[in-house]
Amino acid sequence: MRGSDELLSQTAAVSNGGIMTPKPGHKENNNDAKKVKLDRNLNNPSRVVHVRNIPNEAMETDIINLGIPFGRITNVLLLKGKNQAFLEMADETAASKMVNYYNNSGVPVIRGRTVYVQFSNHKELKTDSTHPGSISTQAALQAAQALTNKIETQGGPNTVLRVIVDNQVYPITLDVLYQIFSRVGKVLKIITFTKNNTFQALIQYPDVITAQAAKLSLDGQNIYNSCCTLRIDYSKLTNLNVKYNNDKSRDFTNPTLPTGDQGLDSLGIGGAMGMMGSPFTGLPSLGSPLTAAYSAAGGFPLGAFALSHATSATLGLGGVRLPSQQSFGGCVLLVSNLNEEMVTPDALFTLFGVYGDVVRVKILFNKKDNALVQMSEPHQAQLALTNLDKIKVYGKEIRVNLSKHQVVQMPREGQQDAGLTKDFTNSQLHRFKKPGSKNYQNIFPPSATLHLSNIPASVTEEEIKDAFQNTGGKVIAFKFFQKDRKMALIQMGSVEESVNALIKMHNYQLTDSSHLRVSFSKSTI
Repeated sequence: MRGSDELLSQTAAVSNGGIMTPKPGHKENNNDAKKVKLDRNLNNPSRVVHVRNIPNEAMETDIINLGIPFGRITNVLLLKGKNQAFLEMADETAASKMVNYYNNSGVPVIRGRTVYVQFSNHKELKTDSTHPGSISTQAALQAAQALTNKIETQGGPNTVLRVIVDNQVYPITLDVLYQIFSRVGKVLKIITFTKNNTFQALIQYPDVITAQAAKLSLDGQNIYNSCCTLRIDYSKLTNLNVKYNNDKSRDFTNPTLPTGDQGLDSLGIGGAMGMMGSPFTGLPSLGSPLTAAYSAAGGFPLGAFALSHATSATLGLGGVRLPSQQSFGGCVLLVSNLNEEMVTPDALFTLFGVYGDVVRVKILFNKKDNALVQMSEPHQAQLALTNLDKIKVYGKEIRVNLSKHQVVQMPREGQQDAGLTKDFTNSQLHRFKKPGSKNYQNIFPPSATLHLSNIPASVTEEEIKDAFQNTGGKVIAFKFFQKDRKMALIQMGSVEESVNALIKMHNYQLTDSSHLRVSFSKSTI
């Protein structure tokens, strides 16, 4: 890309308190130093790389992140007032790799803004001995050095990454991994599996640089707050052979692959699930290993990037937000095509509460077949959307989408509402109030079979079956758990009947002191 290179004057350029000058003997012109010139050296290699159009809030770590995949970094200069920066690599080979990559393959992005990368007119950035540079610059360079050493000792960069999810409290799916890893670059293929009771995956990128960027920026990150930690290594495989496109494996380059489900395949429904990954967006800067190392070296605390509870979150799900990309979205869902004669805020609270803690529900006063449902966390909203979109509730196929609203507003005093808006913040029926709740391990899509729990010993099978029969559906089968009679499975005549039964029977009072707990089951009787 063609552009300008802001020349540094002999008298020095100041970056956060550090004074840096070009190498002595470099020919300068004071007039040229004050204006932006067309860079005539785009094809003249230098180990100093010029980055322009950087956002005002950019930091040294953002600039360094662009260069880390290509080799050792020896210096950095940030000119915030001019929206430009200089990055000095250890040698011209590394700088050439960086410039060539970003001008031919990748799109360099810093905090949501596309930046431009080219060779600098300068051959070296030299720091005066009397001005060793700012503390933040030195900390960033130390962190970069530590990461580069790690790369050099580990060796073996590859296009295929092996991903292990440690401390998995919440369910992780192929789609969750795709959304996370596609933020770094285009994901070609994913295969997921469980080994030694641990969820693992193999993820293939189109080139080593992107895979290396993903490993550097995502290794050690938590998908959700304080849990579901990514452990990333290079795989010994160089190519993944994906046979089916389903919830366990996906080849994004071949949407015509069968699902492996004979019923779906016979209908001609292939496994085209998901779009191709986004273009390379540069290394995420916040929450990356570089940032962690930078913090340990005395730089900014990671807490400086903690966002509000509603928008914070790791990898878009629970802790530190990746720049330039939205997280899974907000906490509010728009639910449409409801049966307005039957639906109530409590019914939606119960149904959507299977997938997260519902904070508020508003059925729209002037369009009662539409409702807003606010979940307590963005990932809960995503779970509800994934599992409830297009299911039948009270005879109508509902649609679930993310809403543009960030919160559901309660009606103002005196405003006509007819009880259509309800706040459930302090409800005792939230399933996921406790961090790491076991309920997260038992989240399943709507199914004809329901899991029942909290059944008192005095209640018989016939009493339970009669109660479920009265919901308007047909009970096909019932079975107590052999080892624990407080739990049972009950199978309804259809998924729709099961959904209606769950809405009516969750928290159903069986005795004076016992209320039934109902959720969808993956089992059949």
